[in-house]
Amino acid sequence: MSNSHSPVTDTGTGTRPVIEPELDDAAAAADEASTEVDAPPARTGLVRRLAASVDDPVLRILVVSTAISRVGRGVSLTVTVLYFTLIVGLAAHEVAIVFAAASAAGVLSSLAGGWLADRMSARRLLLVFTALDGIGLICYVFAQDFATALVIAVVVGAFEQASNSTRMAIIARAFHGERRVHARAVLRTVTNAAIAVGSGLGALALVAGTADAYRWIIAGAGVMYLLGLTLLVRLPATVDAPSAPLSASVTTMTGSTDVAASARSERRALRAHSPWRDPRYLALTALSAIFGMQFGVSEVGVPLWIANETTAPEVLVAAVLILNTLVVVLFQVPLSRGTHDPRKAGRVSAMAAWLMAAACLVYASAAGLSVGFAIAVIVVAALAHAFAEVLSQAGGWGLSFELADPVRAGTYQGVFSMGYSLGALAAPLVVTSTALTLGLAGWAVLAAIFLVSGLGTWAIARAAARAAPHAASAGSTAPGASGVA
Repeated sequence: MSNSHSPVTDTGTGTRPVIEPELDDAAAAADEASTEVDAPPARTGLVRRLAASVDDPVLRILVVSTAISRVGRGVSLTVTVLYFTLIVGLAAHEVAIVFAAASAAGVLSSLAGGWLADRMSARRLLLVFTALDGIGLICYVFAQDFATALVIAVVVGAFEQASNSTRMAIIARAFHGERRVHARAVLRTVTNAAIAVGSGLGALALVAGTADAYRWIIAGAGVMYLLGLTLLVRLPATVDAPSAPLSASVTTMTGSTDVAASARSERRALRAHSPWRDPRYLALTALSAIFGMQFGVSEVGVPLWIANETTAPEVLVAAVLILNTLVVVLFQVPLSRGTHDPRKAGRVSAMAAWLMAAACLVYASAAGLSVGFAIAVIVVAALAHAFAEVLSQAGGWGLSFELADPVRAGTYQGVFSMGYSLGALAAPLVVTSTALTLGLAGWAVLAAIFLVSGLGTWAIARAAARAAPHAASAGSTAPGASGVA
């Protein structure tokens, strides 16, 4: 681990000076635990494996908080659409506008959350964003018409994505190397399991079918978000951005500090580390956003394809979602190991590309088959799709952390999160206009899109891996590279 004043080389990005005086203790703790992460002992049982995965106190706080709040998220995902339709009385097109507006707000807030995490306390930001997200969810019970539903949904969508990008910035600073990808994989596993539990709780409102049942269960979901705050307040100060300035103070002829000139110098130093000046990272973000549209395939394309174009029963939609959740919960952590290395991240991204392309073509082949064959074909496609999702996430996380400039960790993660939000916003339109409109030809177009974007990510990873030895060599010969603080 580099000392606090030595240049830190981020894989494939060259040598950049990073001052991290507040992270020394956290780095030492991470070094002590690294042996356990690199060579985890054999474990039996999912619960025992997850328990052993959260030996780090910061990760333990994030995991428990996520488990609590994401139960509330599962409740809201299950009941919100039907609540707006059956209880508030919105038309289908009004519900679509509400959710599209919320997604659009999330695009901007993803970037803002990461940007703010570089300039303010990420701990306090996460507390504020999560609290406002929970309060906004509770406010759904007061929605009476289209206007109030729209305003509340935009607020909830904005703070949801802002908290996500802030959490990514915290992970980028609290952990290093494989620990970062491991933390992200554990959190995603917990998220999927908690959402599944929340979906079951949300079903209680659907069974009751009364306005009061819907409102009470939605209010309870918001309370779950607020309960998660009781854990987040325990996050240490080491997850915040380093307070040391990037540039030296500018002094006047008399030796006093020129405050205005020093501020301008600091702004110039920050701009020099901007992700908007990093074309490789922007390309990674764009390709990851395109591949991220595979979530739209599972959420929009597959359910409508099963219902309208195949002989399979509609209950298969729920079975496919359960299958996806099981694959993520069981395999996300083990298949994410080692993806902090750009070479492995590239390989798993390429595997995800081929699997997703195959899944699209297999989904398409289910049309016109008998019930039994249609079910079998869709299950095979769903399995390929689920593993493509797991591998693409693992590769994307590794590259998004390792190719980022650590000086602007929050802003980089905000840009990456914004890309995913854009992909999620575009996915329903892209999936509808291809697979659901053109049939087999449309599925082939989707397969090509996923193949090109996944292999593009692989190409970026290969280039980064080849550049890493040259960057390390340049760093070792740079002035001060071998010196001590």
